[in-house]
Amino acid sequence: MMQRSNAFLSLIALMRLNRPVGIWLLLWPCWWGVALAQDGKPDLILLALFAMGAVLMRSAGCIINDLTDRDIDAKVTRTQNRPLASGALHPYIAWVWLAFLLSLSLLILTFLKPILFWWSLGAMALVVAYPWMKRITGWPQAFLGVTFNIGALFGAIAVHGEPSMAAWLLYASGICWTIGYDTLYAHQDKEDDLRVGVRSTAITFGQHSKRIIALFYAAAWALLVAALWITAPIISLQWGALALCLGHLMGQVTGADLTNPEGCLRRFKSNSWLGGIIFASILLSH
Repeated sequence: MMQRSNAFLSLIALMRLNRPVGIWLLLWPCWWGVALAQDGKPDLILLALFAMGAVLMRSAGCIINDLTDRDIDAKVTRTQNRPLASGALHPYIAWVWLAFLLSLSLLILTFLKPILFWWSLGAMALVVAYPWMKRITGWPQAFLGVTFNIGALFGAIAVHGEPSMAAWLLYASGICWTIGYDTLYAHQDKEDDLRVGVRSTAITFGQHSKRIIALFYAAAWALLVAALWITAPIISLQWGALALCLGHLMGQVTGADLTNPEGCLRRFKSNSWLGGIIFASILLSH
């Protein structure tokens, strides 16, 4: 019984279900895309399908990441206790579970427009490639942004069959947002990453990190405003939500101590509810 319990907990940890912030960060762009495409009145069934897809794909992405990085994870303080890095779970189990999650994700796709199947193949290629980016570029966070925010396009495609200009602006906004928050997150591991020999924007930006994160956050906010602006006139309630969003983004940067891992993690996690403010600003459009 104890062995089964340990195996179950290892699977939960492998999929990061005990750390749901990543699910929200993947889900919010999907919901933004649906809400924007449906003029602030999103279909609840579509929202539910994307929610299930976000749980499955974030879990699958974590497994792919851990299978690729298990040797590196074993050398990094924050990740050395992950199930594959620590040896608590055999890679074979991870591969089987990954196949199961991808099968369920494929099932969800059958309820959406057929064209999304082909877009999903491209997205899957991004998910598989992402863990390798820290080995070949100093901008893996930018690649994560391209991967993690593609739901903004998927949401629009699920409604109209193709992404609109507003959806592309929303996607670009999400990419800038991700570069900002994941750079904060990467500052937790900067010393270990330097020692192991992998890269991140925390290392690339160096002493200019706070200034550059602020620039990306400002760009994310401006692109969000542009996406809303070309969709419908922005009303006063929306401006209030957008002002709250900008204040939160800038507050993350000005109050950050990049030498404090716990503080960086708190600011990273706060983006899970910031995504909700952005979602609300889209709902207020009508």
